[in-house]
Amino acid sequence: MSRFSMLGFLTARFSAARLSTASLAVLLLRLSLGTFGLLCPPAAAVQNPHAVHLMQVKADTTKKPPPAQASVIVPPGSDLYVAQRGDSIPSVARKYLRRTKYLTSSELAEAIREANHNRQGVFLKSGEPIIIPGILESAIVEKSVPVASDFEVRAIYLTGVMAGSDHGMRIIRHWRDVGGNAVVFDIKDSDGVVNIAFDHPLASGQRHYIPDLPKFTRFLHSQNMHAIARIAIFRDEHLVTTHPELAVKSRGTGQPWRENGKLVWTDPSNPKVQDYDIALAKFVAQAGVDEVQFDYVRFPAEGDQKDAAFNFQTDHPDHSADHPKNVQRSEVIADFLKRAYAQIHPSGVLLSLDVFGIMAWQRPVDLSHTGQDIVAMSKHCDVLSPMIYPSHFFGMDGIAHPGDAPEHFIGESMDRFKLITKDSGVVIRPWLQAFAWRTKTYSPKYVEVQIEVAKQKGGIGFLFWNANNDYSKPYTAMPEMRAAKGRYFRGDEVGVKPEPATATPVASAAAPSPTVETGLAPSPTDSAHHTQKIWRH
Repeated sequence: MSRFSMLGFLTARFSAARLSTASLAVLLLRLSLGTFGLLCPPAAAVQNPHAVHLMQVKADTTKKPPPAQASVIVPPGSDLYVAQRGDSIPSVARKYLRRTKYLTSSELAEAIREANHNRQGVFLKSGEPIIIPGILESAIVEKSVPVASDFEVRAIYLTGVMAGSDHGMRIIRHWRDVGGNAVVFDIKDSDGVVNIAFDHPLASGQRHYIPDLPKFTRFLHSQNMHAIARIAIFRDEHLVTTHPELAVKSRGTGQPWRENGKLVWTDPSNPKVQDYDIALAKFVAQAGVDEVQFDYVRFPAEGDQKDAAFNFQTDHPDHSADHPKNVQRSEVIADFLKRAYAQIHPSGVLLSLDVFGIMAWQRPVDLSHTGQDIVAMSKHCDVLSPMIYPSHFFGMDGIAHPGDAPEHFIGESMDRFKLITKDSGVVIRPWLQAFAWRTKTYSPKYVEVQIEVAKQKGGIGFLFWNANNDYSKPYTAMPEMRAAKGRYFRGDEVGVKPEPATATPVASAAAPSPTVETGLAPSPTDSAHHTQKIWRH
């Protein structure tokens, strides 16, 4: 059939189907185009021949690929930690602290942030890699820095809690900046808490506020500080609570004896107690400290003395066959110190003893209670540190307000202690008052007077006591005293030979206003410091 015949045929059929002329025209056009191979894909495809491909690519890009483990470069002396669910920067710092050079967990936490591009926030994502800086290859081993017994110490006291804190670090640095060269810090205070890790059966259940003693000592040495480790010896509340068999006994009840209702005293003559304290002192001496200081190295001085029964009264350690019941408390203390000094001294550290300031007056009642025979004690130590806080000399020398007479009581005490120990060669380094208890004249000038009088009376160096570790007044006084070279102190530094100083007249303390009532009765000053820990024996 020819093309024209076909068109005629189709025209006849669609006409029969009653199609409209327009519809027929369209149909014929499409048929013609198809016949010549000119029929194209749908219009949409013509406009974007790559539409399917592009849509597929877009779909692929919206899907998140599986996370790839980023390559983390760990610097030398660092470690890589992968965070677990619930981790935070502080918790990781606490976990790693012992393995690093840092002293406190907050100090390490700050270093972790810096090592990880100043990482902000507290919590870590599970799987997040964290660089831990300052990793030690091995535990720190610190050695003592030997000094002569007459090295001029200029020290403040810190509790164990404070010494192991960030605030304590700031206090130490500030004290160094104003001219200090030493710190006394608690290893064991009279509450009996041992602030360091010490493996001993009697030291169980403790909190280690100074987690790494060699590391702490190294920090002090880095500040050119003389490190003095204080140990409260026989007043040990923790020990008598956990081991009541080591306490002083009550003659009336046979139970542990209490001093004014408080269970705080171990029996100074009990060999187990003595051995425990000597073992602790030896352990500390091997951790790099430069001096071990014994406090409360005495018998209880208060409470019902007649009711107190001690081991030495029935079983003296030397088992004397003559009359053991006549052994005096002072002999027990002297024998203990003889043993302790023989074991500590070979390590190369100094041994210093804190003693009552009142012992300079040599009153029989004080000696019979405390057992602190200064002459005997001075034979078994390098330094004696009498606690000559002016405010503590109640009713002495006819002075109603001793706290306002620092020049008198510092001078009188030093004169007496120098006289008592004149042939022993022991150094007198006093504890001075750095608190405003029972005095309204406490000030930087009050601090200066104490130091100057102590020096003029033969003291070598000084120790400042404030139970709350508030040394604002000494901070203010120290730069002025340092500027007056030789007047208040020589200026000894660790490893540096001191320069000779010339003597200067002693300045007088500012007298209290005659219109202000002060003294032994309760006063506003007493109330303001009622909550502070002041007493220390």
